[in-house]
Amino acid sequence: MYDEQGHRYLDCINNVASVGHCHPDVVKAGSDQMAILSTNNRFLHDNIVTFAASLIDTMPSPLSVCFMVNSGSEANDLALRLARAHTKNSDIIVLDHAYHGHLTSLVEISPYKFNAPGSNVPKPDYVHIAPVPDVYRGKYSDDRHAKSELSDLYSTEVVDIINDLARSGKKPCAYIAESMQSCGGQIILPDGYLQKVYSAVRAAGGVCIADEVQCGCGRDGEAFWSFSVQGAVPDIVTIGKPIGNGHPVSVVVTTPEVAESFGSTGMEYFNTFGGNPVSCAIAHAVLDVIKREGLQEHCRVTGNYCMTQLKALAQKHDIIGDVRGRGMFIGIDLVRDRQTREPASTEAQQVITRMKEEYVLLSADGPHRNVLKIKPPMCFNNDDVDELVSKLDTILLELQTGALDLPGLNMIDTTKLQARSKVES
Repeated sequence: MYDEQGHRYLDCINNVASVGHCHPDVVKAGSDQMAILSTNNRFLHDNIVTFAASLIDTMPSPLSVCFMVNSGSEANDLALRLARAHTKNSDIIVLDHAYHGHLTSLVEISPYKFNAPGSNVPKPDYVHIAPVPDVYRGKYSDDRHAKSELSDLYSTEVVDIINDLARSGKKPCAYIAESMQSCGGQIILPDGYLQKVYSAVRAAGGVCIADEVQCGCGRDGEAFWSFSVQGAVPDIVTIGKPIGNGHPVSVVVTTPEVAESFGSTGMEYFNTFGGNPVSCAIAHAVLDVIKREGLQEHCRVTGNYCMTQLKALAQKHDIIGDVRGRGMFIGIDLVRDRQTREPASTEAQQVITRMKEEYVLLSADGPHRNVLKIKPPMCFNNDDVDELVSKLDTILLELQTGALDLPGLNMIDTTKLQARSKVES
């Protein structure tokens, strides 16, 4: 990326521009279609069908019905409507620190928002929060439990919520979670977790929603959709940011059974701009670029290289407590003490500010804002990794020697940040 003065920045965080800023094939697809016809989907057009067909080719059966919308928030809102129409229930199970969108319906199921300092949105009674399966600093961590236990421990928390609902004469409507949690601090779920949770939710009469707005479309590297790495198949998938490469287009994909339940309510679903010819042309072009340029495999290879280099960096700097991720979805958990794992929140902000001065764009996530997140465009390569790691090495050395002192960034109110960490049910 370049600023108004022509300075070049290495973009390590823009997962919206999934195939690269201003990719010529994507730009051409949108421009060409805009010059021919731009209308709403009340008028039949081939683009919505051809794009949907290509998208469904990436999905496991029975996910085969598409609803076109304009944003990840709109996709998750519609997913809730589908789930409620299908199950006739209302109780939603979410993960702590989750963020699913900015609409009122989604703020209400996003602990990242309603537990935030200054929030005026209380947690509704129909929302039930399970601990995020963070194996580094979560309720069950890898320093206190065997790796083989973690999946069962965290999935049992969801089962306990289901059992509590049953004792109240209720059934779950849906379990919704990102397949790799972003705002919670780049969380990689323990192996087998989603399989166990999905099985329990379905057995109780609920449906399972995979939020792939941040982590989908090949970024995972191991699979096109991150839920596949868990060996799980959801009932509803929501897709957002990466499918449009910066253009506002999103999709909800579900099963014929769930779609039929929604259609049978008699409430017609119509979206003026969702599925318009320009948006579908752009989204189809993005899919074509991902496949043609082998970006999923590129994410796997480059992501592995990045993880290796960052883990080597951790050997030099004690402030790096954990490096975790898959593909081009990576988190660097900064700590003040490796034994206590106390989050280095202020230091993370100092590093981000200094990296920007070195023309590298980073950001932080997690309830303590101490996890450096790396989610660049998927064309990010080994040379980019080397630049990132080299500059991060230099700045962490500055921090270690006391040479890094940025006015206004010497104190972060960790009390407010810790408010995000409360698990409510």
